[in-house]
Amino acid sequence: MLYWLFELLREFDAPGSGLLDYLSVRAVGAFVLALLIAIVFGRRIIDKLQLMQVGEIIRDLGLEGQMKKTGTPTMGGIIIIISTVVPCLLVGNLSNIYMILMLVSTVWLGSLGFLDDYLKIHAHNKDGLNGKFKIIGQVGLGLIVGLTMFFSPAITISEGATVQSFGSNGNPVTEISYNGNDHQVKTPATTIPFVKNNNFNYKWLTQWMGHGAHMAGWVVFILVVIFLVTATSNGANLTDGLDGLTTGCSAIIGTALLAMAYLGGNVIYSTYLNIMYIPASGELTVYMAAFIGALIGFLWYNAYPAQVFMGDTGSLTLGGIIAVFAVLIHKELLLPILCAIFYIEDLSVMLQVGWFKWTKRRNGTGQRIFKMTPLHHHFQKAGGTVEAIIQKPFAAVPESRIVIRFWIICILLAAATFVTLKIR
Repeated sequence: MLYWLFELLREFDAPGSGLLDYLSVRAVGAFVLALLIAIVFGRRIIDKLQLMQVGEIIRDLGLEGQMKKTGTPTMGGIIIIISTVVPCLLVGNLSNIYMILMLVSTVWLGSLGFLDDYLKIHAHNKDGLNGKFKIIGQVGLGLIVGLTMFFSPAITISEGATVQSFGSNGNPVTEISYNGNDHQVKTPATTIPFVKNNNFNYKWLTQWMGHGAHMAGWVVFILVVIFLVTATSNGANLTDGLDGLTTGCSAIIGTALLAMAYLGGNVIYSTYLNIMYIPASGELTVYMAAFIGALIGFLWYNAYPAQVFMGDTGSLTLGGIIAVFAVLIHKELLLPILCAIFYIEDLSVMLQVGWFKWTKRRNGTGQRIFKMTPLHHHFQKAGGTVEAIIQKPFAAVPESRIVIRFWIICILLAAATFVTLKIR
């Protein structure tokens, strides 16, 4: 809204009317606005949730300090969503297809998580929304994003650009030139770690189909998008079990994605660094700046001991936002490194359930690999681990220490993600 207002003022040559033309200015503005909204209005939202008796229902799992959290307001993900969306509406370019897709994704998954929390609290359904409906919602969003990227003429990539600098009267001039037909093409290509001068194209997997290879490549791409949205959203949801854990990890991941979006959306930087240039995608930095500001503001209340939980309203949304953002900047194949914590949390649950069922059928008694899953609870619970192999008891690790260590691991993973691009 403010973006269009400044566009209107520029027609009248009003002083400062060109300020919002600078992406960095709008990104900083979005961050500050989101941070202030989360901190200032977050307190009011928490108070409102307490009055509505929207408290978390805690099951006694024998974890230290767990039952003290009973009654803590949940559904705090509303704070993150509002603090992200409002700044984007104010300083974002709402005609940009990338911004539109991110706002749709935020509202879509936020509504899905909100319905899940609502059923748990107000409908007294401890399981919340049926898992099948969650999957349907996540698959639906993946389809929307994938099909939009296929059909929208505004979503393209550019490869083969070169930068040439010349000096004229002591003033440097930068010229960008493109080779052949590489300028703004629509193709299901993405970035691969460790590989130089060659992005991965999904149609390479379907070359055996001849003339149908290009279309089949897009089908494979859309299936990958659906899988990543579902896996990352559920991974963030499972990670949300300790105060500040998912919030902090998401902020770190978001910072890495913001840097990638800024570089990939700038023709000079992307060409100089020899990475994929994505026209018009620089607008995503405004969204991600607001997202990070909202997370930091929410962490003000969500840090240990938490005054509010994000609930599925927040956790399902955070993972989905990260996945969709990575897909839009064509960095989705970096997610296994960048979001390794989310995926390991996913994997720990699947391994635990699978091993328990298999050993129960085989021996009549189910055995566990971890003391408890998702994985962060394994460290939080005292006792032996890997029942079939190790019986030596281990002391429980304090919750705050687990969270900080997971944050550190997340920072290292973010750094490793950039290293994979540099090593190439």
